Amino acid sequence: MKKYTFTEKKDTRSGFGAGLAELGDTNENVVALCADLVGSLKMEKFIENHPERFFQIGIAEANMMGIAAGLTIGGKIPFTGTFANFSTARVYDQIRQAIAYSDKNVKICASHAGLTLGEDGATHQTLEDIGLMKMLPGMVVINPCDYNQTKAATIAIADYVGPVYLRFGRPSVPIFMPEDQEFVIGKAIQLTEGTDVTIIATGHLVWEALQASEKLEAMGISAEVINIHTIKPLDDEAILKSVAKTGCLVSAEEHNIIGGLGESVARVLIQNNPVPQEFVAVNDSFGESATPAQLMEKYGLTDKDIVEAAKKAISRK
Repeated sequence: MKKYTFTEKKDTRSGFGAGLAELGDTNENVVALCADLVGSLKMEKFIENHPERFFQIGIAEANMMGIAAGLTIGGKIPFTGTFANFSTARVYDQIRQAIAYSDKNVKICASHAGLTLGEDGATHQTLEDIGLMKMLPGMVVINPCDYNQTKAATIAIADYVGPVYLRFGRPSVPIFMPEDQEFVIGKAIQLTEGTDVTIIATGHLVWEALQASEKLEAMGISAEVINIHTIKPLDDEAILKSVAKTGCLVSAEEHNIIGGLGESVARVLIQNNPVPQEFVAVNDSFGESATPAQLMEKYGLTDKDIVEAAKKAISRK
């Protein structure tokens, strides 16, 4: 089995900042908007190089979405920036009516997603955002796994015409994807080959899935790990090809068990090949204030939880 290692940890929000800065230099139509969180979104380099293409909206997220929608009419490609909770739930009406319904070319870039922003607690954590955004017709939903993939995704979505939700996080996580990767929207990446169980993971849980696959291998269990960076459109073909070999599946995500990646995968399975599936996700609850590691442990989002889910899925075959 292929082993993945890392030499550095970095937050995925910094990958967004690096990608945005590069776009500023290569695409004159890219503009950036922020709701008073420039530092948290790592937008400083873009602002330094292209101050005339940056708009500080202040703590007025609904206005930010409306302004972004309007900018597209003039041919601009707006990238909005704030926390994931404020990028979705707080402004859902504006996104639905002004962006999704009108099919505006807005890139909604959302940091501090999931539980792992940590000590800020449940009011700032969001475990519902993937569900909210994937239900909007025409909305692309992307959740990359590390710094390199987040940078690549940020650059790639500028070329896609239509609304996109790009989700990333605060904590430093291993960088294990290649720096020069090609990011293809809607195309899953198979990271390991396996025959006993498929592990479908997204975001921060991809690294946990890889760690779980090594533990499973030590138990004599062969796990196939697939990185689902695009939750919508979902790569149905990659999922079905894998479970045709393994006969069971685990989905792993830093999101509510209701409405997330796992439910999208379950729909694909039930319509095509209904094999046993286990879910690693937050079990329909809000988060709380603690360190990211403590929260991952308490809410069952670690490699150990994926191992147990894999064993259970295999036992149901």
